[in-house]
Amino acid sequence: MGRCRRRFYEEYGQEFENDESFERAYKKIKRIKGFYSHLKIYLIVNAIIIFSNINRDFVGNRFDESGLFEWHTYSTAFFWGIGLLIHAFTVFGPDLFFGSEWEQKKIQKYMNKESQNTNKWE
Repeated sequence: MGRCRRRFYEEYGQEFENDESFERAYKKIKRIKGFYSHLKIYLIVNAIIIFSNINRDFVGNRFDESGLFEWHTYSTAFFWGIGLLIHAFTVFGPDLFFGSEWEQKKIQKYMNKESQNTNKWE
């Protein structure tokens, strides 16, 4: 058990004892935190890789622009980015675009539209 979770249990243990919704929420937060850690490492490592590929033939006071247009400069970022997108989709799931709030708004919209159509001729 992590420090944060242990401290939370010590403070609020009686309220959330055997609470399945708390366990689900905690696991969801851990997955989101893992994704953001993955994103942070992705940005740092790829910035270093791209900078080193561009800067590899550094002579004097100017960069070698030929590294900007080579495939191997960006290949790691590209393929790792695909993996990062898959990770994001597994963490945020289909709720990323069509969440429960969107669903509720659409249901309410169609119900209002239907009620307006039924009261149209009265």
